[in-house]
Amino acid sequence: MQFAPAEPRRVAVVIEASNAYARGLLAGIHRHVREHEPWTIFLPEHGRGFPPLEPLARWQGDGMIARIETAAIARTLAALRRRRPLAIIDVSAARLLDDVPYVETDDAAIARLAAEHFIERDFRHFAYLGDDRFRWSDNRRDAFAAAAAGAGRTVAIFKAPKQGGLRPAADDERIEAWLRALPKPVGLLACYDIRGRQALDACRRVGISVPDEVAVLGVDNDELLCGLSSPPLSSVIPDAVGAGRLAAKLLEEMMRGGRLDREEWLLPPLGIATRQSTDVLAIDDELVVAAVRHIREHACDGIKVADVVRALATNRRTLESRFSRRVGHTPHEIGRAHV
Repeated sequence: MQFAPAEPRRVAVVIEASNAYARGLLAGIHRHVREHEPWTIFLPEHGRGFPPLEPLARWQGDGMIARIETAAIARTLAALRRRRPLAIIDVSAARLLDDVPYVETDDAAIARLAAEHFIERDFRHFAYLGDDRFRWSDNRRDAFAAAAAGAGRTVAIFKAPKQGGLRPAADDERIEAWLRALPKPVGLLACYDIRGRQALDACRRVGISVPDEVAVLGVDNDELLCGLSSPPLSSVIPDAVGAGRLAAKLLEEMMRGGRLDREEWLLPPLGIATRQSTDVLAIDDELVVAAVRHIREHACDGIKVADVVRALATNRRTLESRFSRRVGHTPHEIGRAHV
């Protein structure tokens, strides 16, 4: 006797694909589905925070994985749940539906890793460039400030006027003024890579040297965005794929009638992809900073220590002595590292 195969579960995935973290979530969900029971997936195309609410409100299915980042999304999903049982996993830190289990990055762990990255490079001053539209940005800000203060570092936090919607171009001018006023050298954590690139662009416009004066670290490790930045942007690597797989696994359990043992799952970051925007030691000796910059700019030209001495109008003994004291390496060793 043959049995008809069970109908695949109907799952809505309300996650935009506009950034690397979101695409990682989608990749993780795809891996789970490929390795387990197939789903019939409803994937509405939309920008961040703006899914098509009318089709979503009419949708009928068994489960949903969503980034619930706006009150409108939360209201739509709450109405769906009132009409019929619906398993939901949230993959946002906004927590707009308190009784929905959620899977997110561990923002405190991201902030601590970023602080350690700057401490290892001997920065005494820290800065944070956030985006107050998102709760996870505030979480990272608070944890970064706590980690910095715990290590005896000062922290400057960018404060933008309260505003809804997308960031206006006027934000660029405020960031430029803020960067000019920061004590130098400073290690700057941007809440995500888009904000990190904005900081790099602002530094270039106002003539601030990166990474010698301002070292910039993003979050998400969007390899295309980081690679196209000038200089290439260092970035914390979140476990986006792991978060997507875990969200799918938990949703599968809920759709089978299982009960989850808690509502919060936080995944630590995988590490830091170090690129040129933080590839520096914080140095308060102007001669050594100028020498490192000159070596970096001419490393592929067969530059020698004598060339650096001549360009900076100093003598070799002074340069090597101050290099050893501030950097722990000779100019020759630094030059080989940048070839």
